[in-house]
Amino acid sequence: MPAQIAIEEEEQQQPLLHSTTTDGIEEEVVTSSLSNEPDALKRKLIGSNQRLLSLDVFRGLTVALMILVDDAGGAFPSINHTPRFGVTIADFVMPFFLFGVGVSISLVFKKASSKSLATKKVVLRTVKLFLLGLFLQGGYFHGRNNLAYGVDVAKIRWLGVLQRISIGYLLASITEIWLVRNVMVDSPTAFVQKYYIQWLGNTMLAEMIIATLLLSLYMCVLYGLYVPNWEFQSPSLTLSTNGPHTQIVHCGVRGSLEPPCNAVGYIDRYFLGEPHLYRRPVYRRTKECSVNSPDYGNLPPHSPEWCLAPFDPEGILSSLMAVLTCIVGLHFGHILLHHKGQMHRVVLWSMSSFALLFSGFVLQLLGIPFSKPLYTLSYMCITAGASGLFLTIIFYIVDVKHFRKPVVLLQWMGMNALIIYALAACDIFPAAVQGFYWRSPENNLVDGLESLLQSALRSSKWGTLVFVLLEILFWCLVGGFLHMKGIYIKL
Repeated sequence: MPAQIAIEEEEQQQPLLHSTTTDGIEEEVVTSSLSNEPDALKRKLIGSNQRLLSLDVFRGLTVALMILVDDAGGAFPSINHTPRFGVTIADFVMPFFLFGVGVSISLVFKKASSKSLATKKVVLRTVKLFLLGLFLQGGYFHGRNNLAYGVDVAKIRWLGVLQRISIGYLLASITEIWLVRNVMVDSPTAFVQKYYIQWLGNTMLAEMIIATLLLSLYMCVLYGLYVPNWEFQSPSLTLSTNGPHTQIVHCGVRGSLEPPCNAVGYIDRYFLGEPHLYRRPVYRRTKECSVNSPDYGNLPPHSPEWCLAPFDPEGILSSLMAVLTCIVGLHFGHILLHHKGQMHRVVLWSMSSFALLFSGFVLQLLGIPFSKPLYTLSYMCITAGASGLFLTIIFYIVDVKHFRKPVVLLQWMGMNALIIYALAACDIFPAAVQGFYWRSPENNLVDGLESLLQSALRSSKWGTLVFVLLEILFWCLVGGFLHMKGIYIKL
């Protein structure tokens, strides 16, 4: 999976609380944050090029969670992505990334001097991020325990985590640049006047449409689109026949949220093509498709035909829905910018977070289940609410109470989240280390250390967990080294 991936470009080089950034992070952020401090302290802090540390810690926590669930999820399936409906720790990682992107966008584009120039930069960054995701997640790098590389272009995976983040970054940035009114915010009424267009509008296919229409489009397609029968090429190793075999999935329904016949998968098959979808979706860990459920395993007897079908968890329709998580992040960023007083921000963030959490649970009771692969409305609400709540807690600890030493490791990781995500979460670094082995590929430093820990603890599960925690610590220290050297990865 999952980053912070997209939006660190300008912020990594320029502090979010500084008064002179070229992207419009004005002195208001600093002065409102320090309204009760002595003038000398204000000048000292303004001159020290401070960042919004809580956002760095939030990013670092997100990357750490991604490494944890990706590398320890096999040993502890309960923290891995839920096979069908529901939420686990892993299911919060992607929304955390998108939420952080939204918060960052509100700060970076608070007051763009040139909308056309800002838009050009956004488009360029979006393209670079999308291409990076295609390179890292399209199949070229085969990852840990597979030293091969290369991908058949006819089967390359078009979408992925970074590609989804690039889509959210693009639409949320365009929204922030073009749809925010130039109104001085000096009261709650002015706050609503400035941002009401944004909460009613978004951009799609070069035309302004309101966010409620985006949501309506998703809901109408999800529940109203007719999904016909379809077929796919199933691998031969699970079938009695030799060679690939054509499997037919029987649908002919509307409004189904089940793995084989939902509209999200249908749209991806139609526009992207079945060969370009993710080949190992999470529903292969369901009881119908795995004897080791909730983990991956062999097919049980009389398993349904769709168990081996491809499905992309970062597909087209679900990615459009995921943009709403970025827009929620924008809202939290606006509160940070325009509401003075630290506790005032904490209260408003808490109210927004609990409202989203409550809405998510209500929608779930009304029959809209939590589903990360489909990015259902209830899932969006509960994960966005959790994102806001975690940021609020971190903000209170780090930026209000100034307890920073206990979270400095996560801060370092968050300041270089892009490179850590690429090297760690995309398995580039582990695969490179595994490339140096003694006599057989299994005798390498990565597998050797994990095996040593498993033997020392007399448990494969707990040995793997300790190995992953050490891995997270290693990347935190890498982030700290890069920070001390003044190195930040910029797209």
